[in-house]
Amino acid sequence: MKPVAYTLERHPDLLAACAQLASETYTKPIAGGQSLGAMLNLRLAQPEALVDLDAVAALHRCDEDAHGVTLGAMTPHAAIEDRVVPDVTQGFLPKVARGIAYRAVRNRGTVGGSLCHADPAADWITAMAAAGAVYTVHSAAGTRHIDAGSFMVSAFETQLAPDELLTAVHVPRLSADARWAYAKFCRKTGEFALAIVAVVIDPARDVARWVVGALDGAPRVFDDPRLATTFADPLARAAWLADPALDLDTTRRALLDDLIAQAVREIHP
Repeated sequence: MKPVAYTLERHPDLLAACAQLASETYTKPIAGGQSLGAMLNLRLAQPEALVDLDAVAALHRCDEDAHGVTLGAMTPHAAIEDRVVPDVTQGFLPKVARGIAYRAVRNRGTVGGSLCHADPAADWITAMAAAGAVYTVHSAAGTRHIDAGSFMVSAFETQLAPDELLTAVHVPRLSADARWAYAKFCRKTGEFALAIVAVVIDPARDVARWVVGALDGAPRVFDDPRLATTFADPLARAAWLADPALDLDTTRRALLDDLIAQAVREIHP
């Protein structure tokens, strides 16, 4: 199957790209195209026009300061994996990037594209929530900022309005004493995860964040320093996972039990 007919727009200016999205024509932005390309061919997406974001120079910028790094939304996964862009997370984000799909996908796929696609099983939607990232969003009406933990509303749905673009991701700098862990289960290398656990413990910034991802909807974020103790005890961990509020089936509960235990070992070697 091939896509429906559409026009392809290339705007070097961010405001022009936003204006195109705000037009009455059904328009979708395309970043690396690793997810949207397949959806077009399957006709799961049938836009009248695409806005190619590769020409927007502002989306490729990466700026570091004392507080962290701001990654342009068009930053490819491979640039994070190879540390072409500054790593302020002591190896956390490069590890996440290294585990995404295959190298060919990492070369083309972008951070912003993955986040906006909002597949629950994708890596960045969980990892950025654990890192405490903040997203910058632009539209013809102006700019706003969204916390990573609340950006995804449900499977394949985010807070973005149809005329808004995610333009940048600000990742806070981890302190020297920070610890982190990232564990996921895939049936085979390169596939989407069936369960993900991401942890960032940074006492200097009063951060103790656990994120459970690859669920049926948005990842679940838990800011609670007591969880490290709870999760170190197999019985207490099992009781926590059995909480009806988590709404976990037996298989996913077992997977998460193993992944949380792995994460505990990584932050307390």
